[in-house]
Amino acid sequence: MSAVDQDLVRAAALVAAGPAVRLVRGDTVTLEPVRWLWPGFLPAAMLTILGGAPGCGKTTIALSLAAIVTSGGAWPGGTGRSTPGDVLIWSGEDAHPVLAARLSAMGADMRRVHFIDGISGSEGEAFDPGRDMPLLEATAERLTAPRLLILDPIVSAVAGDSHKGAEVRRSLQPVVALAQRLGCAVLGVTHFSKGTAGRDPAERIIGSIAFAALARVVLVAAKVQADEGDDPRRVLVLAKSNIGPDEGGFAYSLDRVEVAPEIEGQRVVWLEALQGSARDVLAEAEANPDAYDESSARDEAVQFLRSELRDGPKAAKAIFREACDAGHSDRTIKRAKSDLHVESIKEKSCWMWVLPVKGAKGANGANSCEGHTVGTLAEAAKRAIGSQPGYLGTLGTVGTLAAADEVL
Repeated sequence: MSAVDQDLVRAAALVAAGPAVRLVRGDTVTLEPVRWLWPGFLPAAMLTILGGAPGCGKTTIALSLAAIVTSGGAWPGGTGRSTPGDVLIWSGEDAHPVLAARLSAMGADMRRVHFIDGISGSEGEAFDPGRDMPLLEATAERLTAPRLLILDPIVSAVAGDSHKGAEVRRSLQPVVALAQRLGCAVLGVTHFSKGTAGRDPAERIIGSIAFAALARVVLVAAKVQADEGDDPRRVLVLAKSNIGPDEGGFAYSLDRVEVAPEIEGQRVVWLEALQGSARDVLAEAEANPDAYDESSARDEAVQFLRSELRDGPKAAKAIFREACDAGHSDRTIKRAKSDLHVESIKEKSCWMWVLPVKGAKGANGANSCEGHTVGTLAEAAKRAIGSQPGYLGTLGTVGTLAAADEVL
């Protein structure tokens, strides 16, 4: 008996004795080529991340790829045509009519576009990417040819803290599994962290580095400095690829076309192919002081804060600490708090921040006074943070304690 056969006999005896680690011998593994949806840029059956600063048109880029897939259109740069297929889209940023107008502007076959709208059998329950991915996979299996899933923003697929690598990996595993089992490309859209100019572009994705680590391909978009009188130039470049070349990309512009009477949709116009690394291309883009201005940082901070508070109230000190780790200044976070009408609530020994209840007035618009509740917001916050009935600490001072940093 050969040494290999003896090993197999011993392994079989161990299995018979109880649970054991399962091993796969290397010579039994079948080699498989990488399958590409968009050759070199968007692999099938894998997760791809698309990042960039606000205002680069990342969502419109994702929808442009969706339009190409649904219509069997040509990929940028003459790299072939897509095999027609179905596209699933979940957006926490834009309403379906806005997305539909953009898709129509880019020639999508709307019969093959599927917006993820909610959970059937549960009245009014929204789809949660961090919870409902197995349900989505079961639904997508019934489509004729699921080719692409867009998650915008991808951070919403993380049920826990998006700045902790272990929680990001655990939450994204169902997304990766869906891609593998369905053979479907997954494109997650996200932002850059503030204050990361000059760093490796793949490391600039907001949140934990695990986002970029789990993705097989990372694409980044940016505005490039334009000559005086010219329109801003935009670029899409490869920042990371574990399965192919990680350089090159395409220039593009954004314009608007009428898709129906009094309705316009934004579209991507693909331009020339680009050479060079993402770091070199972004260095040129960020030489423009307007490419990442204060308003862009504030928009990103708003998204960060909304994500932090989407599951309920959170301690202000914890928010400031995590915001600092993500590259946001305290000043910008306070401005984002004002933009979102976030309320400050005293709970025992700390201040909690909470998003306003839909339909309730924020602190700035409420006639609050010492010892009084603020519309229905106070009741919702009380339930969320588990206060005793009738007790909300010094809630009546919401919006008036400017001396405390966590209240501002």
